[in-house]
Amino acid sequence: MNARRLLTAASAAVLVATTLTACGSDDPADDATGSITVWSLENQTDRVQATQKIADQFTAKTGIQVKIVGTDENQFTSLITSAAAAGKMPDVVGALPLAAVAQMATNDLLDTDAAKAVVDELGTGTFSPRALELTAQDGKQLAVPSDGWAQLLFYRKDLFDKAGLAAPDTFDKIREAAQKLNTGGIAGITMATVPNDAFTEQTFENFALGNGCQLVDDQKNVTLDSPACQATFQLYNDLIKNYSVPGAQDVDTTRATYFAGKAAMVVWSSFLLDEMAGLRNDALPTCPECKADPAFLAKNSGIVTAVSGPNGQPAQFGEITSWTITRDGPNTDQARKFVAYMMNEGYTDWLGIAPEGKFPVRKGDSADPAKFTTAWNTLPAGVDTRKPLSDSYPADVLTALRSSPDTFQRWALPQKQGALLGATLGELPVPKAVNAMTGGELDPAGAAKRAADDVRAIQKSQN
Repeated sequence: MNARRLLTAASAAVLVATTLTACGSDDPADDATGSITVWSLENQTDRVQATQKIADQFTAKTGIQVKIVGTDENQFTSLITSAAAAGKMPDVVGALPLAAVAQMATNDLLDTDAAKAVVDELGTGTFSPRALELTAQDGKQLAVPSDGWAQLLFYRKDLFDKAGLAAPDTFDKIREAAQKLNTGGIAGITMATVPNDAFTEQTFENFALGNGCQLVDDQKNVTLDSPACQATFQLYNDLIKNYSVPGAQDVDTTRATYFAGKAAMVVWSSFLLDEMAGLRNDALPTCPECKADPAFLAKNSGIVTAVSGPNGQPAQFGEITSWTITRDGPNTDQARKFVAYMMNEGYTDWLGIAPEGKFPVRKGDSADPAKFTTAWNTLPAGVDTRKPLSDSYPADVLTALRSSPDTFQRWALPQKQGALLGATLGELPVPKAVNAMTGGELDPAGAAKRAADDVRAIQKSQN
């Protein structure tokens, strides 16, 4: 499970129903020139409905029919492989993470010319350069970057101020704060440790990037057992064993611990922002102060967007999701028009589906270079209660969040090893090593070695 919204039972039912038809239909109308099928990894029922509403506006303008199919991210690889084998590919895939884009490119399933045409049509200069860089390889634009979410370190600013602690933006400051604040029924920090969850990978990579720890080097050698990576495993081990809560920690328990006021720090994605502001009834803060003020944690939490270690520079894990156009489809022109619409006329509505996890990577258009970033500031976030994030967080926080896609970093992509990254997210060698280490089976050096050896085995199997 990643740090997106949890799949609800209702959306799971939608998934079962729609996946059966996702790979095409025997109805000739579905293959007609005027219709396209779009898979979306924004698969919760309300988000599928919101996306279909935008698609219907596109249909009203162009006459091109669009079927939105909610698709589970955890099943995407097997579904797209089956669709390709059966010759029943969707025309477009939306909300696709970087590793999945790289996997589709490796399997030659992308129409990179169509993606480039959309970017050129909208204006290369209107996109975040970093987003374009992360979605390109060897001079080819693999996908059209759509939006991003950030991995963040949230901390109790009120507790830090009282203890005279600086913002925890370095390994040393994080360790010092965790030690000093781990008292009185409050843990210093809560972070993911479960072995079977990409959320653990994302949390570890966020620290690793800031310490110069990479998955591979420029020669494609696996480097998880390097000194920089061993130091990152050491920090993780120290924090979990000495200053955290007992037991395995995952996407739910880490949030619950911080929301209960029982941890001074938590590493979570930007999807925490609306929940922390008390805008989602099934994930409300429960700290003692929150009873009188559901937004207490939002008002008293600081946010660190980039962490640095002794071996590196400040860096941040972030995910860019994209629109991809599949290759050799009969409806390429219609698909291209749809993606361009979603990144232009429909873009503000698309960002509005979940602004806390959809930072704009297209800043504006030629007439107004800040059109979409300005609109994002006022988009209502939340589920049961909706209001702009600007009502809950100060302007400097929103500025940092809004600009964060410009500095996102990721393992393996700069080294053109996106397919390897995707494969590791299937087998999760780093979360397994983290879990073995924090459970006492391995020391940090042993965890680094096991993770490196497992990734080398995955790499060998790809050759």
